[in-house]
Amino acid sequence: MTAACQAEAEGAGGEPGAARLPSRVARLLSALFYGTCSFLLVLVNKALLTSYGFPSPIFLGIGQMAATIMILYVSKLNKIIHFPDFDRKIPVKLFPLPLLYVGNHISGLSSTSKLSLPMFTVLRKFTIPLTLLLETIILGKQYSLNIIVSVFAIILGAFIAAGSDLAFNLEGYIFVFLNDIFTAANGVYTKQKMDPKELGKYGVLFYNACFMILPALLISVSTGDLRQATEFNQWKNVLFILQFLLSCFLGFLLMYSTVLCSYYNSALTTAVVGAIKNVSVAYIGMLIGGDYIFSLLNFVGLNICMAGGLRYSFLTLSSQLKPKPVDEENIRLDLKS
Repeated sequence: MTAACQAEAEGAGGEPGAARLPSRVARLLSALFYGTCSFLLVLVNKALLTSYGFPSPIFLGIGQMAATIMILYVSKLNKIIHFPDFDRKIPVKLFPLPLLYVGNHISGLSSTSKLSLPMFTVLRKFTIPLTLLLETIILGKQYSLNIIVSVFAIILGAFIAAGSDLAFNLEGYIFVFLNDIFTAANGVYTKQKMDPKELGKYGVLFYNACFMILPALLISVSTGDLRQATEFNQWKNVLFILQFLLSCFLGFLLMYSTVLCSYYNSALTTAVVGAIKNVSVAYIGMLIGGDYIFSLLNFVGLNICMAGGLRYSFLTLSSQLKPKPVDEENIRLDLKS
């Protein structure tokens, strides 16, 4: 009997939860890692695009892609991580992830700069029902009535809050809804493409960034985004430069943590963790953002949305942590073999 078989036998013969403990820990830590990175990146990007008035969200996205390519390539050279070398089949294996990836980047950065933090986080809640719908269509998953009801509570709260937004910005709303669509599709297709026998999670990250950095640069040049970035008057400000570099690094961490959370959990769980993170971002934005205009209806809608998100999160995560029934007959057969 091999060491792997012995480990499986020991896990089967011992406590059922013990064999699954590392998986549960990985799920929890990957979810916390994603939530933390997402939270920090929204705050840093908000400071760059609003407080400093940086006019080039596409250029900022290019910086995040460049950081991803550099970090992963250096890590591969030093044999810290592994992913396959480039071949002609890789673009086919990845499609349509690169297009979703750059769309998610650009729409996310553009919407962050045009909406207040609380309204941005509320409207981002639509990622959850979109992810649920796409996982049902593409991955064939089914969800309970309790989860669907929680999703409708999130949507209801978002509509109430958005309907009373006193700083209504049509362009910002369009960008954030596009961001929701790209995020949901990107999460579902990433889960589908992350076969360890194919590209793996590092390969998906690296080649996504490689394929889309040049098209993103062309878009930046053609729209005047690059020119505005080079003419920006804060490049001699050390604090601004540090925050720009921090945003690039956090952009890499967010991409990595998103893939990691989807790898150990699901695209839907990743969206749920984002909802939990949004609770913190929204209320902090009310206190320190400086661009939130209070209204009672908006505040009520915000809280309904958050309550639905928390219930949804509880149902999803608690169902994942329920012990699966142990098939004792199969265990005996495995031990005999």
